[in-house]
This record gives sequence, C-alpha cells and structure tokens, in this order.
Amino acid sequence: MSKVDGKKSKKKPTQILTTNNSETQKRYSLWNFWICSLFLKLLLMPDYFSTDFDVHRNWLAITHKLSLREWYYEKTSQWTLDYPPFFAYFEWVLSQFVPQIVRKDGCLDIVEVGQFSWPTIVFQRLTVIITEGLLFIVLQIFINTSKSFEKTQSFIVASSIVLSPGFLIVDHIHFQYNGFLFSILVASIVAARNQRYLLCALFYSISLCFKHIFLYLAPCYFVFLLRVYVLQFDGFKFRSYKDLFFIINWKHLFQLGSVVIATFTLCFAPFILDMPQVISRLFPFSRGLTHAYWAPNFWAIYSFLDKVLTIAVLKAPWILAMVKKFTNSSFLPSSIESIKLSMKENNTGSKGLVQDVIFTILPQITPKLTFLLTLLYQILAVIPLLFDPSYKRFVGSLTLCGLASFLFGWHVHEKAIMLVIIPFSFLVIFDKRLLIPFMLVTSAGYVSLFPLLYKNADFLIKCLYTYIWCIVYFFAIRKTTKVSTSVERRVFFLDRISITYVCSLFPVVIILQLLDLLKWKYPIIEKFEFLNLMIYSFYCSLGIISSWIGLSWLYNFDEPLWVQSS
Repeated sequence: MSKVDGKKSKKKPTQILTTNNSETQKRYSLWNFWICSLFLKLLLMPDYFSTDFDVHRNWLAITHKLSLREWYYEKTSQWTLDYPPFFAYFEWVLSQFVPQIVRKDGCLDIVEVGQFSWPTIVFQRLTVIITEGLLFIVLQIFINTSKSFEKTQSFIVASSIVLSPGFLIVDHIHFQYNGFLFSILVASIVAARNQRYLLCALFYSISLCFKHIFLYLAPCYFVFLLRVYVLQFDGFKFRSYKDLFFIINWKHLFQLGSVVIATFTLCFAPFILDMPQVISRLFPFSRGLTHAYWAPNFWAIYSFLDKVLTIAVLKAPWILAMVKKFTNSSFLPSSIESIKLSMKENNTGSKGLVQDVIFTILPQITPKLTFLLTLLYQILAVIPLLFDPSYKRFVGSLTLCGLASFLFGWHVHEKAIMLVIIPFSFLVIFDKRLLIPFMLVTSAGYVSLFPLLYKNADFLIKCLYTYIWCIVYFFAIRKTTKVSTSVERRVFFLDRISITYVCSLFPVVIILQLLDLLKWKYPIIEKFEFLNLMIYSFYCSLGIISSWIGLSWLYNFDEPLWVQSS
C-alpha cells in the first residue's frame, strides 16, 4: 500500500465500486469478439454467395425505383418481394446509401437476371456486417442486465450466438440478414427476462413485421404475455362466474393491445388496399412440402422412407401385391407401371425443384395436415406456460414452438433451424440436463447447413469453424451449468448414444465430402447427384428429432427443473 505525505492512502468505497464495475464490463464485453469476427467476415467477402444475393439486390432496386404500391406486384425477376413491409422499408433505407459507383455497377437495376460485379458485392456484404452490429448491442445489454452471479453464463450464451456458425454460413457466405433480424427477436427475449413486458410485445411485433417466419412463435408469446401481464390470478378468489371479468387487468390489456395494433398498423397501413397481394407473396402455399432439398425434419425421414419403399417395390414387385392383398389400402399405386410413370412425370422430392412433391408409395401430405400437426405440438408446448408463466418456462416453450414448426411445417427451409437454436441458447444455461438436447440440435442443425456451401474451397472453413465452436461452447456450458435439483443425476445410456451421435457427424461429413470429390471419377456416383443431400437431411433429422423428444420429456415431466429458481 502506497504512502503519501507519511499517511496511508485509502480508496473510497465508491472508487472501489467504480473500479470493479469497470473491470467487470471489460471482462464481459463483446467488443473483442466483434473486432475478431469483423476481420473474418471481411476476408470472406470474395467467397461464394447464393441466389439470395441477387434476391436482396433486386429488392433494393424495387424499393428504390418503384412507388410503394408497386412493391408487391413487381415480377420482372423471379426473385419477387416476399418479406413483410418492415423489411421492405429496411431495403428502401439501405438503397438510399448506395454509392454512385455501385449504382453504375447495376445494383439498382430492375432486370430479369442481375448483372453486377465487385462494387455491388462489397456494398451488400458491408450492409450485412454493419446491421449485424445490432445483435452485438442487444446481447451486450443482456449481459449487462444479468445478475452478478449469472454474468459468466450470460457471457457464454451471448458470445455463442454472435459467433454462431449459422450466422457465419447463412449471412456472410450464403447471404442473408439473419443477424440483424434475430437481434430484434433476442431483444424481446431479453425484455421478457427483465420483466419489461410491453417492450417484449413491441420487439416481437416488430420482428414479426420484418420476417414472418417468427409467426411460428406467436402462440408462446400470446400465452406468456396474456398470463403475466393481463390476467391477475395471484390472491384472487372465485365466488361466481362474474368474477372472471375482474381477473383481467383492463389497463394492461389496453396497453398491450395498443402496442401490437400500432406496430402492425404502421407496417401494413400503406398496403391496406393490396393486402390480398401481400398475403399471397408472404404465404406461397403453391410451393412444395419440402424446399429445393429437404430440411432435416420429420418430412425428410418421410421422404427418405418413400424412396426406400419405392426402390424395394421396384426390385421386388411381389411386395406391392402382397401389401395390397392384405391391407386393401387405396393410397397405394395400382401397379409397377404406374410407379414408373409417376417417377417420370412428377416431382418426387429428389430433383431439387421448388414444386409440390408427389410421393410414390406413401400417402400425400397436404398443407392442412402440416398446419394441424404444428398447431397440436405447439399447444402442448404452451399449456404448461399457462400455469407457470416464468421466464424459464417461456424460453422452454419458445424453443419447443420453434421445433414443432421446423419439424412439421410446410416448405421449411434448412436455415429455419436458427429459430430453434437461438432460443435454446438462452435455455440451456439453466440446467446441465438440457445440454444433451442442445448439443444434438446445434450440432445436427449446423451440419445440415453445410450443403449451402457446396464449393470444395469452403469445406475447411465450415467444418473447422463449426467443430471448434461446438468443442468450445459445449465444454464451457458444461463447466458453468449445474443440475437444478438437489440430487445429481447420472448420465443415462441414451445420453451416451446422443454423444456418440454428435461425434459421428464428423466422419459422416468427411465421407460425404469424399463422395463429392470422387463423383467425377466414378459415373455411378455422379448418377446419384442428390445422394449426399439426402444423407445430410436424413442423418441430421435424426439428431434434431431426438433433441425434440428429449427436451419435450424434460419440459413436461421433470417439474423440479422448472419450478426451482435458476
């Protein structure tokens, strides 16, 4: 301890508190992560980009050159505007900052096929990087508003999200704006954690007006906000049915309704006369059950089973005759010739086409059926939330709603797995038993994105980055998370199988990459050009469905995990 003028100098308590706060903020700052990731994203600028790049370039041109009423009617390019109006406004704002050199490059031209070069690529890549900064800001607020004993876990969650392989692959190589869009959804989750329920409703409404895929989470938000902000059961005694009127906090209901209605009015009011056209763009049910290729969900397994049965019946026609004899099933094909004709004329789900899928053996799936299945499992996910509207239950319900929509939805994109992984990241820190389903869904979900980057040059980038992320964050979560109950539970046999599955993803990816490299040498491999994608979809779907089953079991039958304080 230093001396000044023969006396010991002492720091005042306020000085010590200020110093500690400053050191804490530096320790849990995402600034270094932003700087490091920025350099990586800048280096990836020349890399491959998908047709989504021209999609957003075309949307820049549409919103900049046409009147607002024409945005959802323009169809010069096949990449028509099919996001909600807030995202269209976002594209319009970006178009105002397009430099002259980028305009001359053709960035703002409405053409059938975009013609552009390096200036446009740099500009659009930079818009993704800059707007993603909002995600870092929101997650830094999440860390700063956490309790002191939660800051380490909150920091792990926040850094795992900003460094997510999903955002790197989908946004900064494949090309989209998910980092920016998910930052608004994350803001609603943070607001719910901080019991700022009007802000929660506001941010969710805004996110929904930016990207309508967030509609899948609406049942959870509706029940949660209704239960914690509108209905007042605590200490209330029922005497008659008339008392139901007094359960409702009418002031809060008016405030909540005003926030939601005002947000949607601001979004859709300019298009009120064109709503049928807007709705037809947002919900194109004419597309097939699966995307150009299968997302790793329940329908991937269903499609795979149809392929296996088709091959079996073609190789052994007696199987079809025997099944028809004993089952009398009307949906089965009438003959082997009808099967071959169907395979020749229809999209059987293995041609990489965005069309309605016709199954050869199994019954056809309709949009109504997928809607009912999704709704059923989402209702099961929100019922416990109605009785226990805690933040922990809310995030669990949010994750299960995302899983239900991903597993059973109509025309699900593989990129929609982020709708599951992001909420789950906020949930896994509550209990170590949640780590196994989290590991399954994140590892399988991120690996399922690998086919988006089909160039061999990207193989090391996507593999190395994803596997390092998994090792670092699975280990960090395991070390910092405890079991919430008083009894430490052993690792069950099924957990060992799950860990084996996660580890097996690496050799599966290596084998599929080797097949891809050898297809030019061996014609028999080149003949089955969609085999790799089929294996990716099928194998990853096993992990994601297992995660859903595991999380559903814990959510519905392990009550101590949810009722004890985190």
